[in-house]
Amino acid sequence: MARKERIETHTADELCAMQARGESKSDWARASAMTEAEIEAAVAEDADEAGMVIDWAQASVEVPQPKAILNMRVDRDVLDFFRRQGRGYQTKINAVLRSYVEQMLHHDKR
Repeated sequence: MARKERIETHTADELCAMQARGESKSDWARASAMTEAEIEAAVAEDADEAGMVIDWAQASVEVPQPKAILNMRVDRDVLDFFRRQGRGYQTKINAVLRSYVEQMLHHDKR
């Protein structure tokens, strides 16, 4: 069974138009009027946020390494399988290879 995508993208103009039509379920006026302390209190009351502590002092920015250009031969049926997945098939191939590498590295550490 194919997985149904739930991600929608909209431009800022589209979001403004949706809000003007009343399609937004958010109370933006109430949100805009909240103080920083009220926002912090609302977050603290949210069950999904319970116990979540983020120490931003230890955060770092990791710049991804550029991709290497590679020309390689693969079986036609393998390539066709990934191409049928649509846009981003090369990224998916990379993800499969990365998963294999991580599994092998994890296996070697045992």
